[in-house]
Amino acid sequence: MPGFKLYNSLSRTVEPFAPADGETVKLYSCGPTIYNPAHLGNFRTFLFTDLLRRVLQLRGWKVDQVMNLTDVDDKIIKRATEQGKTIREVTDPVASIFHEDRKYLRIADAEHYPRATAYIPQMIALVERLVRNGVAYQAEDGSVYFAIRKFAGYGKLSRLDTREIQSGARVAQDDYSKENAQDFALWKAAKPEDEACGAAWDSPWGRGRPGWHLECSAMAMAILGETLDLHTGGIDLIFPHHEDEIAQSEAATGKPFARCWCHGEFLLTDGAKMAKRVGNVQNVADLRAEGVSGAAVRHFVYSTHYRKQLNLSGDALEGSMEAVRRVADFAERLAAAKGGTRALDDAADRFENDFRAALFDDLNAPEAMAALFTFIRVANKELDAGGTDASAVHRAREVFALADGILDIVPEPVEADGALAAWVEGQLAARAEARARRDFAAADAIRDALDAKGIVIEDGAGGTRWKATR
Repeated sequence: MPGFKLYNSLSRTVEPFAPADGETVKLYSCGPTIYNPAHLGNFRTFLFTDLLRRVLQLRGWKVDQVMNLTDVDDKIIKRATEQGKTIREVTDPVASIFHEDRKYLRIADAEHYPRATAYIPQMIALVERLVRNGVAYQAEDGSVYFAIRKFAGYGKLSRLDTREIQSGARVAQDDYSKENAQDFALWKAAKPEDEACGAAWDSPWGRGRPGWHLECSAMAMAILGETLDLHTGGIDLIFPHHEDEIAQSEAATGKPFARCWCHGEFLLTDGAKMAKRVGNVQNVADLRAEGVSGAAVRHFVYSTHYRKQLNLSGDALEGSMEAVRRVADFAERLAAAKGGTRALDDAADRFENDFRAALFDDLNAPEAMAALFTFIRVANKELDAGGTDASAVHRAREVFALADGILDIVPEPVEADGALAAWVEGQLAARAEARARRDFAAADAIRDALDAKGIVIEDGAGGTRWKATR
């Protein structure tokens, strides 16, 4: 079995990876904060993790994956206060939207989707351990902070010297007294608005709620154990979130928190980081309304390596929609084929080797995708040759199914309703008449009108065939 390598953000090198027990990868993936539907920047990270999960399984390992749903934090409390709701009333509908969007993008189910509010006892127990170990303290207002100067390894993931660390955005939201401006909140003393929306719990330090960083550590260790094989998230979470997770977890247990850290790069829109404040966010619902399939989004995301920035544009999405149409056409043709050639069999073997090698080398999805399209081109040529070898077609189907099980970019067939079908047939008749009288400008205009409705046409010896693509 070939080796498997990943870039480890902790060592900053591509290095061999395998689960500690040789059998099951303990994988923790930072999930969404459920106060707004996740945007496409979030879903780029979730799609990268989905690819990673599938490739780990292709390598022959089992995966035990946890993806948390953050359902209590400053943003959620602010939203609940503005709307006069409880945090549960804010987060439940958004959690449902997340799972709908995830399924639309064909992201495989994780084994666990814990919500932070279900793990409050474990979070309190973790804070108690840190207080006992002398690395956490209670401030005058009742909040409990982690003293970063007492954890010698602080900054090892982000490579930041503690003297250089400024108060970050999350720290700035902590309006509580503390010994050091850099210390982060483990347990926040309850304010009236916390109580009003159901975001306060009893603790040894009085009524309060967990800090954002604490939540992930407590849930990860409660479900997967004190040392994870692999922890993933967006590159923006390296500091302070993942740095703080390491500090509080390792200060409590004395063990490494995660053996490998893997981070996905940003999704950009016209060169700007996708974020709500710049007003260029698109949600999965927007794409669905525009007729962009989940398969096309997956193709778009996997066309760029997960450690490189990806720019979202209409042209790029259109290109991916066209690419997955080609994949669908090939899947249809391969399913109907009766026989192939020896060269088809050889092409299938080459493709499988190239596909696995690319993905086992730090998830090189663009190279794996290129291997797929090379195979499609060669296989189409060999199917044109009209061979009779049934085993060659079987082998081609086998490796195509293997690849699709990882990339998952064959779009669902689109059924046209009766009214649309009637309109298309009328347009095709008008186009045939225009071509018969050599009015090619009119024929081209009709093709453009069909294309605008997502109708692809193909002229052949038996007439013109059409299908709806969205």
